[in-house]
Amino acid sequence: MSEHLPTGHPPVPKQKIGVLLLNLGTPDATDYWSMRRYLKQFLSDRRVVETPRLVWWFVLNLIVLTTRPRKSGALYDAIWDRTANDSPLRVIARSQAEKLAQRLKSESDADIIVDFAMRYGNPSTASRLLAMKAQGCTRILLVPLYPQYSAPTTATANDHAFDTLKTMRWQPAIRTAPAYFDSGFYIDALTGSVKSAVSELGFTPDLVITSYHGMPRSYLEKGDPYHCHCQKTTRLLREALGWEKDRIMVTFQSRFGPEEWLQPYTDMVLGDLPKKGIRKVAIVAPAFSVDCLETLEEIAITGRRQFLSAGGEHFAYIPCLNDSEPGMDVIEHLVRRELGGWIN
Repeated sequence: MSEHLPTGHPPVPKQKIGVLLLNLGTPDATDYWSMRRYLKQFLSDRRVVETPRLVWWFVLNLIVLTTRPRKSGALYDAIWDRTANDSPLRVIARSQAEKLAQRLKSESDADIIVDFAMRYGNPSTASRLLAMKAQGCTRILLVPLYPQYSAPTTATANDHAFDTLKTMRWQPAIRTAPAYFDSGFYIDALTGSVKSAVSELGFTPDLVITSYHGMPRSYLEKGDPYHCHCQKTTRLLREALGWEKDRIMVTFQSRFGPEEWLQPYTDMVLGDLPKKGIRKVAIVAPAFSVDCLETLEEIAITGRRQFLSAGGEHFAYIPCLNDSEPGMDVIEHLVRRELGGWIN
């Protein structure tokens, strides 16, 4: 291309396609100030907290950000990857991007750059989009790795990317991958994961719980489809497994604040089940594409303790698909489908 440019023209890189995998985010470390910086960015997002701004400013800055950083830092410290000196979410997200890049290398008609970014924390969405643009990406696919759509996850991930695009004089063409909560390739991988994990347990679960990240009930009432997406994912999973309705159930986790959230609540269910004679459970978190604080600490550690202390006998957490071969099959299938017309 450079031989056709007029003398003195700025260098123009070869045109490429970018694939940017988007996840929620993670702090850079577990100390107070790293946690405070991360929590402030996360909890200042109007997509996440829809409380009137003036009220929330006082609650966030005078209460939450003075007490929560140390508590959250201790929780992150319990699941921190000591070998990589990093959070599990960032370690796995990086691996997903690297593995996807290898899988897409065979495309003979396209030069594809794969990267990952976080909505909150690092690497930021803005920094990775700008880097892709500098490398010559004229077409970029944004892939929010949230199987079920919600405004506080999928929408804000896209919002943040669009905010960066607003600053560009020459914008790349952009596509956004849709939610894939009922896609056959996702349900197949999820089914295989659950079936394999259950078969390898030293016990037969009385119940398998599908625990989804919660959200205020008011968001559902305003039209957010997340609750319906979660219910459908579990129904399709149950049907694929060939199980009766009473062998699997939906719960919601990670609530905070006084407002009512989607129910039933995972922690309360785990505390009540042994009283009902259900003492052997396995739990999976289909809303998460990568294991993180909400799965590794809230479910695998705290959830286990809640269930066993309430009289439960056996508890198992089934990991997310992560960067496993089935997990990468899901991401590759989604990406190839959404790159239709851009690659053969």
